[in-house]
Amino acid sequence: MSALSSHLIEEIKALPARYPQPRSAVMPALDLAQEEVGYLTPEAMTEVATALQLDAGYVEGVATFYTLFHLEPIGKHRFYVCTNLSCTLRGAEDIVEHLRGAIGVKEPGEISKDGLFSYEEVECMGACEYAPMCRVDHRYHYDLTAEKIDQLVTERRHLASTPVQASASHPSPLPDGERGPSKPKRAPRKKTSG
Repeated sequence: MSALSSHLIEEIKALPARYPQPRSAVMPALDLAQEEVGYLTPEAMTEVATALQLDAGYVEGVATFYTLFHLEPIGKHRFYVCTNLSCTLRGAEDIVEHLRGAIGVKEPGEISKDGLFSYEEVECMGACEYAPMCRVDHRYHYDLTAEKIDQLVTERRHLASTPVQASASHPSPLPDGERGPSKPKRAPRKKTSG
């Protein structure tokens, strides 16, 4: 049985044409696989390697090098909290502590009992002027406070409890003062000219 859907395999096979070096497609391909499966299983990485006609060891090497790829299950909503210097100076440690309590975990990587949340402390995300900040559900959230963390958690719990969940292509609006594009759910792409 295949770990990845047939339409995703076809999308991955089309990626190398977009890059000067076919190997450059491995990161976007792994991102697509992780988005579909939830994390990178050995089977998913092998299928990515086969689709890209790359050595499976090379693909696994890329997946294990970058922290944005996960080889074990994570919460449905993963908080990536910056704890680099600028964010730490502006209260990131307090934000992390508050987040732990809000989602009910004690350490990075732990999944909340409801399976909805996990978090990870990360290095600079390139928005030092808006510290402290995090990324969750492909959106960046800036100038974090305990209240903003509570709001982010509550919104995601509410989505999980509603019968018709909002899709990733129709995210809930950002709270005031937060910016960042959403990353829509991927659909097969059609080739266009021009």
